[in-house]
Amino acid sequence: MSDFSDLVQMSQQLIADTDVPRMKRNLQQINDSTLRLAARAPTGSQDNVDVKAAILLGSRGFDTGKVSQKLETLSSAKTFEPLEPVRDTDIQGFLRNERENALLAVIEQARKNTFEESERRHWDTMESEWEREKQKILNALVVSGQEPFDFSQESESVLGNSISMQGRSTLDSVEMAYSRQVYVYNDKVVQGGIKPSLVKLFSEVVAKSDDQNVQELWRMVEAMTDVPLSPSGSLVKARNSPNMQASFVQQAMKYLQQIYVQYLRNTVYSHLQQAQLGGIPGTFNLVRSFLNVHLQNVVIAGLEGGRIDGHPGWAVIYYCMRCGDLEAAQQAVNSVLQHLGDFPRYFLEYCSSEDGRLNTQSEREVRLLYRRSIRNCTDPFKKAVYCIIGKCDPRDDHSEVASSTEDYLWIKLGQVTFEDNDGSSDKLSLSQLQTLLLEEFGEAHFSAYQQPFLYFRILFLTGQFEAAVEFLSRIERLRCHAVHVAIALYELNLLLQPYTVQAQLLSKESAESKDDSLRRLNFARLIMMYTRKFSVTDPREALQYFYFLREKKTSQGDNLFTSCVSELVLETREFDMLLGQLAKDGSRRPGALDKFKLDTQGIIETVANDTESKGLYEDAVRLYDLAKKYDKVLSLCSKLLSEVVSQPPAPQSNKDRRKQLALSIAQRYKEVGAEANPAVSSTFHLLLDLTTFFDLYHGGKHEQAYKVIQELNLLPFKLQDVDNKVKAFQNFSHEIRQNLPDVLLTTMNIIYSQYKTTKGSATQSPLTRHMDGGKQTFINYLRVQARSLITFAGMLPFRLPGDTNARLVQLEVLMN
Repeated sequence: MSDFSDLVQMSQQLIADTDVPRMKRNLQQINDSTLRLAARAPTGSQDNVDVKAAILLGSRGFDTGKVSQKLETLSSAKTFEPLEPVRDTDIQGFLRNERENALLAVIEQARKNTFEESERRHWDTMESEWEREKQKILNALVVSGQEPFDFSQESESVLGNSISMQGRSTLDSVEMAYSRQVYVYNDKVVQGGIKPSLVKLFSEVVAKSDDQNVQELWRMVEAMTDVPLSPSGSLVKARNSPNMQASFVQQAMKYLQQIYVQYLRNTVYSHLQQAQLGGIPGTFNLVRSFLNVHLQNVVIAGLEGGRIDGHPGWAVIYYCMRCGDLEAAQQAVNSVLQHLGDFPRYFLEYCSSEDGRLNTQSEREVRLLYRRSIRNCTDPFKKAVYCIIGKCDPRDDHSEVASSTEDYLWIKLGQVTFEDNDGSSDKLSLSQLQTLLLEEFGEAHFSAYQQPFLYFRILFLTGQFEAAVEFLSRIERLRCHAVHVAIALYELNLLLQPYTVQAQLLSKESAESKDDSLRRLNFARLIMMYTRKFSVTDPREALQYFYFLREKKTSQGDNLFTSCVSELVLETREFDMLLGQLAKDGSRRPGALDKFKLDTQGIIETVANDTESKGLYEDAVRLYDLAKKYDKVLSLCSKLLSEVVSQPPAPQSNKDRRKQLALSIAQRYKEVGAEANPAVSSTFHLLLDLTTFFDLYHGGKHEQAYKVIQELNLLPFKLQDVDNKVKAFQNFSHEIRQNLPDVLLTTMNIIYSQYKTTKGSATQSPLTRHMDGGKQTFINYLRVQARSLITFAGMLPFRLPGDTNARLVQLEVLMN
C-alpha cells in the first residue's frame, strides 16, 4: 500500500516528465489562494442560474452573454400597446364592427348547429344499425342469462352470408322427421279440416327411435296437455285459475303414478324368486311382491299399522297410493282396521271426493291430529300418508320415504292446495312449489346439465312449461325437441308469451294475479332462432315454421310472418321457388308461399319494399314486377339506368345487366299491354333511347347517334328552339336531368367530329348530301347547332359541372 512519501515522489516524477514550470507553495499560501477564489465565486441564485445556462448552452455553441444583451434590448411596449378605441362619433367604424360581430356570431352558431346535427344523426344511425344487428345476433344465438354465449356452435349461422351452404341440408334425420309432421299439420290447417293432434304427430317421430328419454318426454307432454283448454280470454288468468291448476296437478300425479307402476313391475319381474308374485293380478298383489324385494333387508322396527302378509300396514297403504290405486289402498286399510284409529273414516272420505280433498272440518281434524301425535311418530310411511290426505306440513321432505326425485315431487304435488292460503306456512300452493323448484333449488341442485331430462320433467310436471322449454333449448342436441314441444303448447293455447317479440327468450313480466310465478317464453324468437340453422339450405321447411307466426306483430306493427318471409327471401335469394315466377304471358306461376292461401300479393309487395329499402334495386324490380306494380318497376328501372346510361358498353357489366333487364321489361309490357303512369313510362323509355344513343357514340357510330339525338327532340338545334326546350326542361325527371350534362357534351363532341370531318374532307359526307349549299352551308349549320347548345346550357335553371361548361365553350370556339 502506497504511503504519502510515495505519492510525493510520483507527483515530482510527473512534473519532470510534462515539462511544467515548477511553482513552489507552502500550505499557508495554498490556503490563502483558496480563500481568495471562494470570495470571488458567485453566491446568488441568479448567478447559479447563469452558470447552469452557460454550461447547457455553451456546449451547443451559444454565447450566453450576447444572447442576454439582445434579449435586454427587446421591448414589448409596441407589441402589447393597446389599439386606439373607436370613437363614439365614428358611426361607420361602429357599424362595421357590429356587422363583423354579427357575421361571426352567425358563422359560429351555424358551425355549432352543424356539428350538433351531425353528431345526432351519427348516433341515430349507429343506434339503428346496432338494433338491426342485435336482433340478428339474438335470433341466431341461444340467449341465456345463466351461461355465456358459445360462438363456436353458432358461428356458421351468424356468418351465413359468407358461407355458402346451398346444395346440402343442415337438418339431421330427427329434425327432418319433425319438419314433415309440421308440413302435414299446416296442410290440414290450410285446407280447413279438423286439426290433427300435434303432440301425437310429434310422438310418432320418436316412437321408433332408441332414445327412451325422448319417448318418455313426449308421453309426459301428452299427459300434461290432456287438460281443459283455456278460453279465448287471458291465458295468465286461466293458468292461475284453481280449476286448471288442479287439472295440471292431477295429470302430473297420474303420470308419476303410471311410471312408478312400471318401475314396480320391472323390479318384481327382475326378482321373481324373491318377489313371490303368484297369479293374483292387481296393484295390491304387485305392491306386496315389491315389498318382498324392497323391504327384505330393511329393518322394520318402529313401523306401525300392523302387518299385511308380513309387511308394515302403513307401508302397503303408501305404496298403493303411490301407484294411484285407491281401491288397493282401501283394501290394505280394511286389512288392518284395528291398528289405524280414525284414519279409515278420513281415508274413505278422501277416496270418495272427486278432487281428492277432505271437507273443511275433516281436514282441520287431520291437521290437528298430525300436529299433536303423527308428526313425532316413528313410522315415516304413516307421516307421508297423513300429509297427503290432510295436505299438511309441506316443509317435511319425507326423505325416508321419497327415495327419488319423482317420489319427492309426487308427495309435494299431493300436498298442493288451490285456495288462497294468505301466506300460511302450513299450506303449499302450486305457485310456491314452482318457486321452490325453479328459484330456490334451481339447476345446480338438480345437476340439470348432467340430467337434462330429469330437470325438464320437474319443471314441466309442475306446470312451468315455459321455463322447461327454455332450459332444454339451451342444449344443442335437444333443441329440436324443445322447439316442437313449444309448438305443440302454442297450438293448444297453453304457452304464455311476452307482450312484445323483442323480449328475452324467457322473461317474467308483471303479475296479473297476486300469486303468479309463471315465466313467459318468446315463442317467435325461439322459432327464428331454430330456423336460423337451416333457413339457407332448407327454405321450404323454414317457411313452414314461420307459418306459426302468422298472427304475431313486430314492434313496428308489421306482420311477423311477412317479415320473416322477407328476410328469408333476401337471405336465400330463392325468389322463384318461394314467391313464384312470371310466365311469358305475364301471369305469375305459384311458389311455395301460395300453398298457405294467404295474401301472397301483399306479402310480395312487402318483400319488395324491404328489398328496396336495403338498396337492392335490381331485386326490388323483379319483386315489384311479380306483384304487378308497374309504376314502381319502371321508376326503379329508370333509377338504375340513370346511373349507367352514359357508360361505355361492356359484357357482364352493370350497364349491360341493367339494360337487358329494362329491355325485357319494356318488351313484355308492350306485349301484355301493362298500364303505367305516363310520366314514369315516358322517363323510362327516354332513358332507354339515351342508352342507345350513348352505345352508338361509344361504338364509333356518330352519324347514327346524331340521328337518334335529333329524333329524341331533347336538345335545341336551332336558336329559335332554345326557349321552348328550356321550358320543356322543367318537366324532365331527376333521372333525365342528372344525365343532361353528358348528353350535351356527347352531342357537342359529335357535332365537332362532324365539323372536323366535313372541314377536312374534299367530298361531302352522307349528312351534307341532304343539305342545300354544300360543304360550307353544312359547316355553318353545325356552328348554329353548337351555338344553340351553348345558349341552351347557359339558360338552364340547372347547375352544370364546371368542366362541362368549359368543354362546351372550348368545342364551340374551335368550330369558329
